[in-house]
Amino acid sequence: MSAEHDKKFFDTFMLVLGILIGIAILLYVLARIVAANTQEKHVISDPTNQAVVAERIAPVAKVAIAGQDNSALAPVQSAAAAPAADMGGEEVFNMACVACHGAGVAGAPKMGDKAAWAPRIAKGIDTLHKHGIEGYQGSAGFMPPKGGRADLSDKSIINAVDYMVAGSK
Repeated sequence: MSAEHDKKFFDTFMLVLGILIGIAILLYVLARIVAANTQEKHVISDPTNQAVVAERIAPVAKVAIAGQDNSALAPVQSAAAAPAADMGGEEVFNMACVACHGAGVAGAPKMGDKAAWAPRIAKGIDTLHKHGIEGYQGSAGFMPPKGGRADLSDKSIINAVDYMVAGSK
């Protein structure tokens, strides 16, 4: 009796399993049909998506040919950035200069350290302004141009140098 009972259970189990697999396949096919008729068409026809794809597959470089008009190959010039507003010395110091001049990083004289600033101040304020704007590599350390903040105006850097010198006299 148990062999017959086991066979009946196995047949019923396989039938239920087959029906569930069939339903899963049917749901998958239905989902693909719905997606093909809705989402995929909208995504493919979306102008933003087309622009992104066009940018992604655009050639990396173009070849200029002698004797032909190559003006289209000129690099794209971005709109000129608005000139940076001049900021006060304390504001620039707290925003950019304090990273090195607050802790003495890379040989930078600390703000208020009269002994470290004295030989630099002796060279003249114009020299300090020049080193602040253009950068400086000396035996005591390294000063990047504009303290690494190329977005700051020259006047802002001059204000920061004047602020540090006044606080270190």
